[in-house]
Amino acid sequence: MSDIVPFAHQPRHRSPVLIGPNGLRAGWSLLIAVFLFALVSFGITAALRASHLMPGHGATQHAGPFAIFASETAVFLAIGIVTWVMSRIEHRALSVYGLGGNRKLARLLYGTVVGLAAISLLVLILLKSGLLIIDGRMLFGTDIARYLLLWIPGFLAIGFFEEYLFRGYLQYTLARGLSGLADLLPGRPEPRTVGFWTAAFLVSFGFGAVHRSNPGESPAGLICAGLASLIFCFSLWRTGSLWWAVGLHAAWDYGQSILYGVSDSGALFDHRLLRTHPVGAPLLSGGSTGPEGSIFCLIPLLLMVAIIHLTQPRNEESYASLMPAAAEAPTPELPPAATS
Repeated sequence: MSDIVPFAHQPRHRSPVLIGPNGLRAGWSLLIAVFLFALVSFGITAALRASHLMPGHGATQHAGPFAIFASETAVFLAIGIVTWVMSRIEHRALSVYGLGGNRKLARLLYGTVVGLAAISLLVLILLKSGLLIIDGRMLFGTDIARYLLLWIPGFLAIGFFEEYLFRGYLQYTLARGLSGLADLLPGRPEPRTVGFWTAAFLVSFGFGAVHRSNPGESPAGLICAGLASLIFCFSLWRTGSLWWAVGLHAAWDYGQSILYGVSDSGALFDHRLLRTHPVGAPLLSGGSTGPEGSIFCLIPLLLMVAIIHLTQPRNEESYASLMPAAAEAPTPELPPAATS
């Protein structure tokens, strides 16, 4: 690949503990990236909290549109800075980490339409089943258009941050490091496929586990969050970019939190259009978790898989084309000549 320093061009007296066939080994890359992210995000968020532009811990769901936009943009900026630094260290194009590719705006808008349609379908199923009740409106007059528009940037920022954090540099580097597992499997499957999907499962259910701290979250909600994350990975695998997933993620959360006024992983936002409450068994209605905690959430999730499969075929932009062809081999032992 043109964006990776060829093995032959790397320093002759490199340490095999640090340097592998694709440059700096994935484990070291992740350690450096985590350290840098902690440092940069702490500095940015501390500055924003000191200036009262970012909500404090536990106050997110009661923050206004500007505060949410500022806080989510800040952490997205932090992961963006770290990704750029790591791309320079590893001599890779920044575009391989998920925000490259063609038709960016078209894919973003397409994902947004699918996301709004998917959450609308789920809410409709719950309403028609008597599992969700609309109590009334919370916005009236000019406040309707005002808040519906003001919340859009904040939820786009949430989509960009969460997708880039979990399925940007982290997904790419884990996939690179885990590609060597292909050597241990029968039939010697394609290393890039093994690395990507092993990393996808780890990242996706790690994403689901992060939601455990949300008030009102449930085991069913955590499973659905993990499955949704896997679907985002499927779109990344097919298209080689995160633009479709960002649009869907942002629209899904916006639809829940602002349009339909239901809980989003246990959180209820202020300035939502409708006031609602669930009825019946939490496994069916979602309970305090919201629609994501309902077993009916599987219906739109399965439809998303079908939509990606039918409308996002693999081509020259697929994720495999961005990954190193050589598997990340285990650390070799130093040859006797190298120790002299």
